[in-house]
Amino acid sequence: MVNAIKTFFVKKRYQIAIIGLLFGGSLISVFLVFARIAYSDSQQYRGLIWNLFLAWIPFILAFISFTLFSKRIWLYITIPAFAFLWLIFFPNAPYILTDLQYLNRVTTSAPLWFDIILLIWFTWTGLLLGIISLYMMHEIVHRLFGRLVGWIFVFIVSGLSSAGIYVGRFMRWNSWDILQNPSELAIDILGLVIDPSLRLFAFTSLFALFFLFVYVTLYTFAHLFREEVEQRNPKKTPAIS
Repeated sequence: MVNAIKTFFVKKRYQIAIIGLLFGGSLISVFLVFARIAYSDSQQYRGLIWNLFLAWIPFILAFISFTLFSKRIWLYITIPAFAFLWLIFFPNAPYILTDLQYLNRVTTSAPLWFDIILLIWFTWTGLLLGIISLYMMHEIVHRLFGRLVGWIFVFIVSGLSSAGIYVGRFMRWNSWDILQNPSELAIDILGLVIDPSLRLFAFTSLFALFFLFVYVTLYTFAHLFREEVEQRNPKKTPAIS
């Protein structure tokens, strides 16, 4: 029993480490908010906790999808369902970056340096949750349909999520409204499509470009040393390519 547990942890050590780091980062972020509340008696950043919770949803959905895909469990039934839910909730992860705008609010309830650190913890943790969840879904599409389709998927998701963030930040809609109030949401989105604004174009383009820059950079870094390993050990096939 002990050997089995040890083997499991050794085999899954990187997955466990990633989940542990993200969970730890989330705990620190929440702690910083409650520390600020205790210091300043202000509830200003309490909403960040909810935003971070929403950022965990696409990560959990992607992790379940990747696990089911790896085990080939009801592949063509479960994966589309989880992928649909993941796409709905995915914008919540990079959305948290827009919370940096709170620094524009003048406040003396807490030191500015503390608010900067607090927001960086939240935004970076949320961004990583989004990037890692996209990486897992990217890998599924890559394995099923090939490299080209995989990258097309990444570009489409980046554009759609940026548009979703715009709808959430400036029009105050959220992911739940797709299921709870789809008709009014569809009307508002149709209005954007028919009469797009300069702000819509600028925000979605720049945000998508920034997100792609971060994703491709981390993706390239993750594969930086793998090529050398593959060249030295050509007979070994990595678990994730």
